[in-house]
Amino acid sequence: MYNVRVKSRPPNLLKTFSCPAVTITLYLVVGTGLAQRDSTPDLNSQVDRIVIGQIEKQQIPAMTVAIALEGRVVYSKGFGTADLENAVPATAETVIRTGSISKPITAVAAMTLVEAGKLDLDAPVQRYCPAFPEKQWTVTTRELLTHSSGIRHYKEGEMDSTKHYQNMSDGFAIFAADPLLFEPGTKFSYSTYAYTVAGCVIEGASGEKYFDYVREHVLVPARMTHTFVDDVFAIVPHRARGYQVKQGKVRNAGLMDSSYKIPGGGLVTNAEDLVRFGTALMDGKILKPETLAAIWTPTNLPQLENGKPSTYGIGFGVRTIDGEKYIAHTGGQQGTSTDMEFIPGKRFAVAVLADDEDAEPFDVTGPILDLYHMPRPRPKK
Repeated sequence: MYNVRVKSRPPNLLKTFSCPAVTITLYLVVGTGLAQRDSTPDLNSQVDRIVIGQIEKQQIPAMTVAIALEGRVVYSKGFGTADLENAVPATAETVIRTGSISKPITAVAAMTLVEAGKLDLDAPVQRYCPAFPEKQWTVTTRELLTHSSGIRHYKEGEMDSTKHYQNMSDGFAIFAADPLLFEPGTKFSYSTYAYTVAGCVIEGASGEKYFDYVREHVLVPARMTHTFVDDVFAIVPHRARGYQVKQGKVRNAGLMDSSYKIPGGGLVTNAEDLVRFGTALMDGKILKPETLAAIWTPTNLPQLENGKPSTYGIGFGVRTIDGEKYIAHTGGQQGTSTDMEFIPGKRFAVAVLADDEDAEPFDVTGPILDLYHMPRPRPKK
């Protein structure tokens, strides 16, 4: 999901969660920050209270939270317990599934190929990804990245796939034979599968594996050192377990192998990496200003479900609030709920990741935006 959110105490505090078979006593350990400077102790303590309050209220096992202002990370912490069964405290280094926040990273990687002259956004995708079958209408990479390709989203049960796919195009077996929902470029309809095709395009245009290219052209320039593929077989340092909360009880999340959708929902990261991502974009370290302006412009295409104008650009949700451009993306899947928000005019970024699929991370993000006097969406009265 991408929503731009019109819907997206001290350490050692004792908290008890009731689980199906046992009662787990959870100590909320406030992890040390990877980077925390140029922010007043008072602001930091207020953020601490916001986060701990929501962890208590929502019964969230662990969170990482980070804030960047004027090009610097000013707050980065982990809270709670990343692995309840083994009592592993969360720290700022704890990595959690991104869910759909993989999509902005993929979109930015694609745009670096456009800037390099290796990718034509308006060429048929088969030029770069011949594994995707031709359809009644031509599908372009621009349409993949703006969710206007007509490629469908999940059917019931598909999000619970536990099959492991070795190659990007292997996941096409799930959806690629199905007809398009509409003529590409005419409507908006959110599709994680479209981003799987975009990953194949990146591989074809670059001549490299998807994540190898992303690491070199997005993660390295942004100094994102804790972002990895969510490979269920790999040993990933600091990876949190995933949870759900049902009827007031914390349970392990359902199983899922995200190898069929790495570009659209198959990475792990922490909050600090996400605010570094936003800062690098705002500071022109990955894309040119004109490219950034293009991807941060909504298509305004009518949404398939309700006909309202889409607020999605290329890989990001985009709105204008109080005269300021407001950039956002959220994510949610088994064992995770995530949110990141950028205010380019203020050079401000905030990100929140929870290892709980039932969490509402904007209940943390929103108050932080208020605390820093930043614009943010308000519920309609």
